[in-house]
Amino acid sequence: MKNKGAKSSSPATRLPKCPTGIQGLDEITGGGLPRGRPTLVCGGAGCGKTLLAAEFLVRGAVQFDEPGVLMAFEETEKELKANVASLGFDLEGLVQRKKVVIDYVHIERSEVQESGEYDLEGLFVRLNHAIDSIGAKRVVLDTIEVLFASLPNEAILRSELRRLFRWLKDKGVTAVITAERGRESLTRHGLEEYVSDCVILLDHRVNDQIATRHLRVVKYRGALHGTNEFPFLIGAEGISVLPITSLSLNHKVSIERIETGIPRLDAMLGGKGFFRGSSILLTGTPGTGKTIISANFAQAAGRRGERVLFFSFEESPDQIIRNMHSIGLRLEPLVKSGLLRFHSARPSLYGLEMHLATMFREIAEFKPHVVIIDPITSLMDSGTDSEGKGMVTRLIDFLKAGQITSLFTSLTQGGHALQQSETAMSSLMDAWVLLQDFEGNGERNRVLYVLKARGMAHSNQIREFLISDRGIDVVDAYIGASGVLTGSARAAQFSLEKAAVLASQQEAAQLKREVERKRGALERQISDLRSDYEAEAVELRRIAEQVGTRTFVLGTERAASGILRQADLKVAAKTQPKPKPMRNAQ
Repeated sequence: MKNKGAKSSSPATRLPKCPTGIQGLDEITGGGLPRGRPTLVCGGAGCGKTLLAAEFLVRGAVQFDEPGVLMAFEETEKELKANVASLGFDLEGLVQRKKVVIDYVHIERSEVQESGEYDLEGLFVRLNHAIDSIGAKRVVLDTIEVLFASLPNEAILRSELRRLFRWLKDKGVTAVITAERGRESLTRHGLEEYVSDCVILLDHRVNDQIATRHLRVVKYRGALHGTNEFPFLIGAEGISVLPITSLSLNHKVSIERIETGIPRLDAMLGGKGFFRGSSILLTGTPGTGKTIISANFAQAAGRRGERVLFFSFEESPDQIIRNMHSIGLRLEPLVKSGLLRFHSARPSLYGLEMHLATMFREIAEFKPHVVIIDPITSLMDSGTDSEGKGMVTRLIDFLKAGQITSLFTSLTQGGHALQQSETAMSSLMDAWVLLQDFEGNGERNRVLYVLKARGMAHSNQIREFLISDRGIDVVDAYIGASGVLTGSARAAQFSLEKAAVLASQQEAAQLKREVERKRGALERQISDLRSDYEAEAVELRRIAEQVGTRTFVLGTERAASGILRQADLKVAAKTQPKPKPMRNAQ
């Protein structure tokens, strides 16, 4: 049964979209630009207006089989082909295959002479012929200010602008018109943004000597769209727009666990390691061993036959490989086998967006199972806090979408590590391992503990982290009344405890010997008493037997005497006379 109150989601009720093919832009606009309607792309010099319009045209012809017309008013056909070729687009080939028509309209103010009312009828005829010649579906006009630069009449200018946009709509082509940004409005004339169905604003700004480009969809009639400001890049493969955040949290998760390469650390994580596809944060002050743990993590992945992409922003690949020799870790075989790839660059080389685009490209090309960024804080220093968090969020979303396990190292600047660490960044991570320095007794020692690990049981105990020429190990730190002891203090405390145990063992052994001696003496006394007891028992039995014999003999004799006495009584009774009865006196 249909729900009458539900909103219709049939394609007929949706605004038709024309996909641009530009990475990220179609995601922001919900499928592309409005089909059959004009879109205004405005911005200052050097922000990428012409390149965005040209890529929209080229990708339409190559990916969507939609021929296009590029009418230029500033750059010649030769210049446009050369400029677009820098992005890897063969505009010359598309022109030869009649997929694209380039029409350069030269307008010089000194050559213009007014004679009657100004109109665009000639332009419409020229543009209409170009569209019909190849059956174009897309049109680019670059840039519109040149077309009206010699027109002083403001009323006619506004009228012809409206007429141009209406003509493009009636023609049914998806048009992109570029325009220069005005001082107090989006465009110089302040009208184009009102008659356009979609307006995209490009911006090129410099912060701390680092240039970044941003894109914002100012308006989009009849459709929902992202209203935030999004950074975008112009790279070797064209324009790439980078959304600040993923549109939805629907990443798939895995229950598989992967080892870290450090057995005791795996034991702290339930003996199984981290979840595959999780994001792991490793924080610590300088010299605590963050890169060493990262290298062991990479080696463990290599032993499983997995590809590892290692982004380093402080050390070169050769330096990392050399340094790992000091702990007996050999990374060269993994590099030679193609399982480990390094990408090293200074954070100041690009802005955050360019670094992010480079990482995306490397990840898409290498298709790693594990990605290591060492350290992420050096990269985040290239932008503001919000830009840094946005960059990390986008990177984590991208890695999680591909089920790629990521390890981020973070440099803390002394103080209390939990307070100095990037709190906002740590909240994005699935697991957080903290490294700290403990100073005492004239030495500095490293400790490690798992601050959090989502979805798994983990130890809350502090462990001492040891680095030697045999590798790394995690050992139990001494925790007592005086606090946590590490290094020589821990060894000394263990020696004291061992000596105390030995003394207790010796005292127990001595006491045991004394007890054994006393037990022997007691057993001897018991044996002597038992012997006396047995002798006296024998004597007692002998006496008892004698008494019994005497009693028996005595009884026998008495019985015999009794018999004799009874016989005498009977004889005496027979010999005595019977007495006479006496008479009573009257």
